[in-house]
Amino acid sequence: MRRFVIAVILLAAFPGCDKPGGEESNPAAIPSIRVGYFPNLTHAQALVGLSRGDFASALGHGVKIETTVFNAGPSVIEAMFAKRIDLAYVGPNPAINGYVQSNGEALRVVAGATSGGAALVVRADAGIQTAADLGGKRLATPQLGNTQDVALRAFLAKHNLRPRENGGDVEIVPTPNAQILDLVRTRQLDGAWVPEPWASRLEVEAGCRVLVDERELWPNGDFVTAHVIVRTEYLEANRAQVRAWIDAHIAVTQWMLVNPAQAQAVANAEIEKLTGKPLSAGVLSKAWSRMRPTWDPIVPSLFESANAAHAAGFLREAPELSGIYDLSPLNQALRAKSLPEITVTQ
Repeated sequence: MRRFVIAVILLAAFPGCDKPGGEESNPAAIPSIRVGYFPNLTHAQALVGLSRGDFASALGHGVKIETTVFNAGPSVIEAMFAKRIDLAYVGPNPAINGYVQSNGEALRVVAGATSGGAALVVRADAGIQTAADLGGKRLATPQLGNTQDVALRAFLAKHNLRPRENGGDVEIVPTPNAQILDLVRTRQLDGAWVPEPWASRLEVEAGCRVLVDERELWPNGDFVTAHVIVRTEYLEANRAQVRAWIDAHIAVTQWMLVNPAQAQAVANAEIEKLTGKPLSAGVLSKAWSRMRPTWDPIVPSLFESANAAHAAGFLREAPELSGIYDLSPLNQALRAKSLPEITVTQ
């Protein structure tokens, strides 16, 4: 059974969560893999691959897939620290926090998932035409310390604006995505920095407009919005299963790139199953056009996100991330498919 988990946790602020904990049976002795992901289009490979059975086929009948659906990244890392999940689709900043807070022990990034697919949208009647107009406004992000939260804070700093808690006049309100939509409709929020499909839903369903498409802020419009992480202990004990998952992840990504209309339909049906409501055709096509499925983790953008998290105060020290990637299963899969391998360069 899929369980919905919604929590508001900033890992960097809780020293008591700085080590992986909890107890579990030896994962090598249990033919299962516990997977976390969001009902977001930026996690489309999880939506599509689970729905179509690609991952189940790759892992084989002897391996059980158990899934948990989350609202935002920090709660994914909490679950990984507690050893409740083994593999997850998540944004860069929660992964960075989890790696740093566990002294590099808890997790590894093993593949990319999505480039793009995030934006700052504002109410059309909020009087916001430029970044300078954000002063005195009330903006939301999905969760304190998540990838979009860090992106908003970095953007404000670049434009000489500060959050209220840092002596500025921009109020940042961490809020679950579904609630953001309702609060914008009732004019309790002026805008939000959110992933897809929520940016497009705010446009289509709440009369918002895009102030910043995050692709505009990155070289060639390319940055990691979601990637695949694995609990280090599980990876070391179950490399064959992780490799099988990545094989399927690449195959699903290739199918999605070749068959975008079908991929959208499958992902949307899965979103309906998980949330009770499908995306409208307008939201679906608009959101899909802003993102690119990929297996490339777009390494330089993760390091830049880490610097932004440090500047925002979520990381006490400049992070040392030299060991956060283990791309050997990915590169093995890419070699087998005669595709270019990925190198880690900071």
